[in-house]
Amino acid sequence: MVKKLSRNIYLFCIFLFLYLPIIFLMVFSFNEGKYSGNWKGFSLHWYVELFQDRMIMSALGYTVSIAVLASIISTIIGLFGAYSIFRMKSRPKQMLLTVNNIPLLNPDIVTGVSLMALFVFLHMRLGYLTMLIAHITFCIPYVILSILPKLRQMPKDIVDAALDLGATPTQAFFKVVLPEVMPGVITGALIAFTLSIDDFVISFFTTGSGVNNLSIAIFSMARRGISPKINALSTIMFVVVMGLLLIINMREKKEN
Repeated sequence: MVKKLSRNIYLFCIFLFLYLPIIFLMVFSFNEGKYSGNWKGFSLHWYVELFQDRMIMSALGYTVSIAVLASIISTIIGLFGAYSIFRMKSRPKQMLLTVNNIPLLNPDIVTGVSLMALFVFLHMRLGYLTMLIAHITFCIPYVILSILPKLRQMPKDIVDAALDLGATPTQAFFKVVLPEVMPGVITGALIAFTLSIDDFVISFFTTGSGVNNLSIAIFSMARRGISPKINALSTIMFVVVMGLLLIINMREKKEN
């Protein structure tokens, strides 16, 4: 009993340490006053100011559009990439899995600088397109890792059975394989969407003038002094990301 109580207290302290700053930020996003730490009363004033700020709304539009496109494209590429890796023999499969894991272990600044150098070498103008390509690039490995476990859980020789029954390879993929791995596809798409919204470093190095996502906009605003509008924006982003994570966890729980 004492051991269980001490364990629960320990876990409570860990989560309190992690989430107390976020709770503080969310509470003061409803503060009528301008300065955090000085409560002036409950108000939605800063949320109204937030949605009237053209720069933030422009950044929100770029963020959502890039996140949606990056998640869709990276999921499609990752699906076929995962299936190709799954069908390979052991040695090339392990080699490609190692290559796939390198971007996950790379610091974001290395990936960002590398992509920027590549775009400059190719004489591509930094802007919306280069940021979109960068987001697709770093999302693909996560999608592949989300789909591969579902491919391994498929019954063995299910594709060969479909081919023996007269299905073409394309029909076997879309009518047999895709329904089996669909939970992994959805999970990979949600993870890609969340990662795209959250990214700052890679976006910072691959964007151009006039194209900013929310993370870059918040960074620019913070350098001029923290505005309560950032609290409101951060609260909305936290709620959205937390909602996506809850959806992912609920899906995994249902599958298990």
